[in-house]
Amino acid sequence: MNYYFTSVTNGSFKTIETKVIALLKDEGFGVLNKIDLQQILKNKLNVNFRKYKILGACNPSFAYKALQAENKIGTLLPCNIIVQEIAPNTIEVSSINPLVSMQSIKNKALENIANEVSSKLENVIKKLKNEK
Repeated sequence: MNYYFTSVTNGSFKTIETKVIALLKDEGFGVLNKIDLQQILKNKLNVNFRKYKILGACNPSFAYKALQAENKIGTLLPCNIIVQEIAPNTIEVSSINPLVSMQSIKNKALENIANEVSSKLENVIKKLKNEK
């Protein structure tokens, strides 16, 4: 089992980022933060890097359930989705697979939650593939 779900699609970086955020919203997720890695690497290391953003997505209902089952689960929250330009107007979108990250935690109560969250994140990636 892969630790991520991924899709490559065509379009402008901003357009695809906006689509991803809308698809996440359709699955009950909000984006808590956006990390512009391209800008950070330019500012901190003065290096040029491709367009690359990390979106921190959270579904409050699932986060609350997970926190009730495992009080240290916050170390694995939020769910990260990356949007990166791999060639001009060719954008790769990848999401964490929570099932894999939760396997290291020996807590059965998290298994159902991880299954549901994984399904929702995989839906985002599948819908993005289908919009080509």
